[in-house]
Amino acid sequence: MILTDREIRIALQQKQIVIDPEPHLTIAISSTSIDLTLDDNFATWPQINGLSIRPGAPGYSYAAVAGLQVKQQSPTFALQPGRFVLAWTKQRVNIPYTSRLAARVEGKSSLARLGVSVHVTAPIVHAGFNNRIQLEMFNFGQNEVVLDAGMWICQLVFEHTAGTPDKGYSGMFQGN
Repeated sequence: MILTDREIRIALQQKQIVIDPEPHLTIAISSTSIDLTLDDNFATWPQINGLSIRPGAPGYSYAAVAGLQVKQQSPTFALQPGRFVLAWTKQRVNIPYTSRLAARVEGKSSLARLGVSVHVTAPIVHAGFNNRIQLEMFNFGQNEVVLDAGMWICQLVFEHTAGTPDKGYSGMFQGN
């Protein structure tokens, strides 16, 4: 069951959802989601001749491959057609696993209409998550799209879970 604006406000008040810094609620909350803004950190993957990444291989470690990323801090990022960038929300999102909530990160229609996707295949924000949301952005459009730090970049849709998980999210992206 998806939370409405009323339930999102209550969950924020009761600390079942903690967003820091908290967005301006009269602007950020729509009928069934809350909008988040873009941070000024970006990471790209360089094309390395001869490099083949094999995630299914024994001993594969994303952490080792992540060391190849080119990171930059900038108030703007020009996302070229056919290019991919990792970006982050300015807000840190904490969903205590005892809150019986989880979320999905979704794009903004204003960006989608330009051909920009904010997540490739990882929309789930697990119960127990406590971090900024990492966005896997791709420009499917025909034109360069300039991303500005502070712009509305994505929305979170919160859902009730059927119960309380035994433990919260403890994956590699927790708290980084």
